Amino acid sequence: MVTPADDWENLFLAAGPDKVLLVGFRSEALKRLTGKSLADVANMRGKSPAETAMDLVIEDDSRVESVYFLMSEENLAKQIKLPWVSFCSDAESLAPEGMFLKRNPHPRAYGTFARLLGKYVREENLISPEEAVRRLTSLPAQNLGLKKRGALKPGNYADAVVFDPVTIRDHATFDEPHQFSTGVLHVWVNDVQVLKHGEHTGAKPGRVVRKAKGKLGPEVVSAE
Repeated sequence: MVTPADDWENLFLAAGPDKVLLVGFRSEALKRLTGKSLADVANMRGKSPAETAMDLVIEDDSRVESVYFLMSEENLAKQIKLPWVSFCSDAESLAPEGMFLKRNPHPRAYGTFARLLGKYVREENLISPEEAVRRLTSLPAQNLGLKKRGALKPGNYADAVVFDPVTIRDHATFDEPHQFSTGVLHVWVNDVQVLKHGEHTGAKPGRVVRKAKGKLGPEVVSAE
């Protein structure tokens, strides 16, 4: 962990203990450390950051959810401008209530797409709104081979989002990640409205998309 090497991705050294943010524990006894850096916890315990990291993994009997601050805004801007790059979020879907509040997810869980449209499209003008929408919808659907998804046209599943390009904005931060974005007005999933004037309608028409065996494209099955 503390020896530089080129044959494996050492995030501990790449980020440094002061830029390793601890965001999720299984153990109730360790949840109080949520939101602290590895360096902070090491100082609290009087041990080296490497020893502290190993101790936490053993004590929590988990990988310990962490965020590493490694990315460059300059590099991110270059990637956003590439026309063949589609946008996504690998974060889970959460609600700011109950058990979800016992851990701090990455802010992308609440703000990925609003951040793209608000910061990088409206404020920094890296790409046009139309190009951003294409790379949020039809391009990823094509890349993943999702049939009848990603575009509004006859015969497709009616999935649609209505947002205000002037007000859409993310609010989730690393210190306070459980914050919904604003500026999304209406959402339809499979021709059923699930968000109306920014409020959930209670409808849950979502479906699981799975790739059928022996077929190039996926089949769509009900989640019920």
